[in-house]
Amino acid sequence: MNGQTNRRDFLKRTTWAGAGALVVGSRVLASGESPNEKLNIGIVGVAGRGGGNMNSVASENIVALCDVDDNKLAGAAKRFPNAKTHNDWRKMLDQKDLDAVVCSTTEHTHALVSVGALRRELHVYCEKPIAHSPEEAQAVRQAYLKVKDKVATQQGTQIHAGENFRRVVELIRAGAIGTVREVHNWCNRVPLGPRYRPEDTHPIPSHLHWDLWLGPAPERPYHPTYFAGGCLWWDKWWDFGHGTIGGMGPHITDLGCWALDLGIATTVEADSDPKGGYPEVYPEWLSIRWEYPASGDRPPVTVYWHDGGKKPESPPDVDLEKWGGLGMLFNGDKGQLLANYSRHVLLPQKQYEDYQRPEPSIPRSIGHHQEWIQGAKTGAPTPCNFDYGGKMTENLMAGIVSCRVKQKLEWDSENLKATNCPEADRFIRKKYRAGWGL
Repeated sequence: MNGQTNRRDFLKRTTWAGAGALVVGSRVLASGESPNEKLNIGIVGVAGRGGGNMNSVASENIVALCDVDDNKLAGAAKRFPNAKTHNDWRKMLDQKDLDAVVCSTTEHTHALVSVGALRRELHVYCEKPIAHSPEEAQAVRQAYLKVKDKVATQQGTQIHAGENFRRVVELIRAGAIGTVREVHNWCNRVPLGPRYRPEDTHPIPSHLHWDLWLGPAPERPYHPTYFAGGCLWWDKWWDFGHGTIGGMGPHITDLGCWALDLGIATTVEADSDPKGGYPEVYPEWLSIRWEYPASGDRPPVTVYWHDGGKKPESPPDVDLEKWGGLGMLFNGDKGQLLANYSRHVLLPQKQYEDYQRPEPSIPRSIGHHQEWIQGAKTGAPTPCNFDYGGKMTENLMAGIVSCRVKQKLEWDSENLKATNCPEADRFIRKKYRAGWGL
């Protein structure tokens, strides 16, 4: 290899060769053989969730590290001393030797990092949700679709790789509970910390690049309250995140999206408490109802979200208060299926005592991050790519819009509008701070 450009070109040609044998210089790659060359990966966000993602891809070459916190950046640099360090992800993306990017920033910059990387034809792994508005969800999805034959993408819904979800999907698709027309999803998490914007002022810590942390968000003075409770504090502010449904919604609603092949909802209606009491933060509890149209042999489906202690009525044989802090309940015309991350049960239990489960048909995952790495190297499909994740995120963000305008929305995805609610436009499309945007 003569320099990084030749090395990168080698990866692209060998990765996307397709069938047959490909000659690259003196090397011959047989069909399906993965190139031995490692990916050159840039990490945006190196601590917390970012540190976990970094650990999961550390088998590759970590050539760039980016964080707005100099202390965290220095810690990561000790582990990867040959990686270039950056505070601004926009400058990191211009690093010429990059093949791929892992984005683990705050939610309000996910889409900007992802779109920026995709426009450079870089492979992208991004924490969920991959966007901070319906417009951003579509922008990420469209950016991916333009280059999907050249790059691999993966939304960070790690539970998708678990065996339990695979068995649930097989049962639903095998008709174990008959035709499913309703799905409930819930999470007990309640927002923590203050509910009103802090009024006192604090000096910006010397190790924190506050302006870069704000990024596209409105100008706000630094305050430690945004960080005092970890992700459960900053992400409740609409400026930066979407509370429980932003952090947990992609994981939990993923199962229904997968099992029922859900696309984009046509109506969405949210209810919350208190209504309008805290206009800048996630509500104390949130419920959302999405209506999905029929598709193929599947009839229309209604999907629900509940958090902050709300949940559906307990089915026979099970007390949902004892089931755990989250769950998914599929209601079919022959029975019910109750699941969480690690287990599931067919209901009523007596009815299914002698039920013969279908033979496993969905292969065991090689690992959520490894699926992405393999996709980048071989062109293999990634199950949580940005087409799939983009649709899911658009639905979640539309639910947030309904919550903020306090009205049921007739959702027109093609034109990115709530046809019955013009005032929703200001939440569908964000206004970015000067110098930032898609």
